[in-house]
Order: sequence, then structure tokens, then C-alpha cells
Amino acid sequence: MKQTAGRKQLTGVADKFAELNDDILFGEVWSRTGRLSLKTRCIITVVSLIAKGITDSSLTYHLTNAKNNGVSLDEMAEIITHIAFYVGWPNAWAVLPRLKEIYGDDDKSKPLFGLGEENKAYEKYFIGKSYLKMLNTQGVTIANVTFSPRCRNNYHIHHKGGQILICVDGEGIYQEEGKAPRHLHQGDIVYIAPEVKHWHGAKGNCYFSHLAIEIPAEGASNEWLEPVDDKSYDEADFLTNEE
Repeated sequence: MKQTAGRKQLTGVADKFAELNDDILFGEVWSRTGRLSLKTRCIITVVSLIAKGITDSSLTYHLTNAKNNGVSLDEMAEIITHIAFYVGWPNAWAVLPRLKEIYGDDDKSKPLFGLGEENKAYEKYFIGKSYLKMLNTQGVTIANVTFSPRCRNNYHIHHKGGQILICVDGEGIYQEEGKAPRHLHQGDIVYIAPEVKHWHGAKGNCYFSHLAIEIPAEGASNEWLEPVDDKSYDEADFLTNEE
């Protein structure tokens, strides 16, 4: 996690403090995602600030950071409700207006082809919440799949038939086993050849929708495999961040 705020604000005033802030706190501690995911670190940090009654720009930054690393509005509201009984009702109350400011621009409900229903049928093959809207089931199966931030499916293989993804909303990640992840944008097309082990999902800071077009083939089937753990996902998310 790269941070330059310390040097931008404190160079010439408190150089050592800026160095410790940018290089140690954010450069080393926050980067230990093998021990705690960025999402978990964001939650811990927000709770710590609320417990101390801190509601300045640092809280705004860390609430935004939490959102960008996959903490949904529902999750954050529940976290604040829970800790209110431990850190003090006024401390928790003071934070709630910030949530409306930070999460108020979420617009998951208007993907190009609609959101569809919560993807209960395949939820055991996903980490995070996804939505499914079937667009065509005759001849060629076409489905619109929407991923919440950080949501991704398990590794899987399309046997014999393959698949085509057409990205329609948000930003996502596609990765084949042993290869670098690919950053997906609206309008991108991904051809997935048969027998290729892969996964795909949303970036950490936004919803992502794609059309999934199944390529017809005799005896075609899908094989679902192991989940993409937080460490692997965080690495792929980081590598697909644009400069």
C-alpha cells in the first residue's frame, strides 16, 4: 500500500515523522496482507479511531479506504452499531453522517442489463455477494453476472465448450493459473479457451458486471475448483491498479 501523504504535508516540518508514516506504517505494516487482509486492517483501523472519538480527516480517509477495500455500506453500518455498545453511543453516532457522504455515490442498481437476483444457486462457488440475470437460454446461454466489490468466483475450468466474457460495467480482474492478472474495463472482451483454469471478479473498490456467453459444445461442462484466498486476491488487485 503506497502512501505519500506524510511527505507531501510534512516535508521540511517533520521529515522523520513523514518517513515513518509513509514507509513504515503504510509501507510495511499495511502491506502484511499475508497475515491480515487489507479489508480486515481497514475495519480494525476504523474501529480504533471511533473508539478514541476521532472524527477528523483521518477517519474520512480510513472509511474511504475501507470502502475501496471491499467493506460494504451494510457491513460498515453493522460494525458501527455493534461497537456503539462498547466505545460509546456518541462516538458511534458522530460517524454515521460520514457514511452517507462516503457511500452515497454507490450505484450498484443500474448496470446496463439490470442487477438481477442474488446468485443463490452458485453462491458456494463465490467469495462475496454476486447477482445473476439470465438473458438467453435458447441455443447459446447468455447471463449477466454482477460482482460486489472484492467478490470473485472460485478457480474453474470450462470443459470442451469454453466461454466469452463481455465487460459491461465497472472494473474487474481476470486471471489464468500461472499468469499475470488482467485488469478489465467496460468494453473489454475475454475469450476463455476450453480446459483453462481461471477465475474472475470485481476490483476492490467497485461493482463489476460482465456477460458470460457459453460456447456450445457436445458434452460441455464446468468444473468448480478451489477458492481464490484473500492473499492471492489482494495481490491480483494490487497488480491491476493503474498508475
